[in-house]
Amino acid sequence: MNRTARLYGLVEELRAAAPRSLTVAVLATRFEVSTRTVQRDLQTLMQAGVPVRSVPGRGGGWSIDPETTLPPIHLTADEASALTAALAAVDAATPYAGAARTAAQKITASMTGPASAAARELAARIVALPARGDAAIRTAVEQSLAGNTVLRLSYTDAAGHASDRVVEPAGLLTADGRWYLIAWCRTRRAGRGFRLDRIAAAAPTGERAQPRDLAGLLRGSAAVGAVHPAALAPLAP
Repeated sequence: MNRTARLYGLVEELRAAAPRSLTVAVLATRFEVSTRTVQRDLQTLMQAGVPVRSVPGRGGGWSIDPETTLPPIHLTADEASALTAALAAVDAATPYAGAARTAAQKITASMTGPASAAARELAARIVALPARGDAAIRTAVEQSLAGNTVLRLSYTDAAGHASDRVVEPAGLLTADGRWYLIAWCRTRRAGRGFRLDRIAAAAPTGERAQPRDLAGLLRGSAAVGAVHPAALAPLAP
């Protein structure tokens, strides 16, 4: 068993035992590795944000909060192949690319049988030219959207004009392979779209933004007919 699969297996063992805790010795026996290896793996899970914790004292060990983790997801071969193809299209310039990569690793580690074989076979047939993207800018946009905070941008428009903007993010628009941050621009006092690859710098201010209606900001623009992608539509309120 490789380490990725073992990390996934540790989470599922702790989920199955919850709310009880399991000792390092029990986990080491289950995965046929040393207690030192298990201890290192559990520390890795903690650092990755998995809600595992050490329970001190007699009868203690390690436990997990089952309400903040997902149970195993059983995919068909077609579903596994579809996810593989979709994740292959995620490059450095795509919002939440880092989270997509870790999700891909977890999905791969959890799959067995025909689904796993189909995904791995398809993955071996997909190649991509690396895209250039500024990780700091992408992270700032992601955090601003997730936390609903004001963002300060340095932006160059299609005509080559550079400007500094203070914006209140409302959402993301994807069109023709490009990603746009849709936001209320305080500088222009209107809704605007900012192509991510034209943002030269992005800095979070920490200031809470007013809630903005994405559809309202798109109204009257070239993207007025934008709809939720079919795969995401069932998730949207």
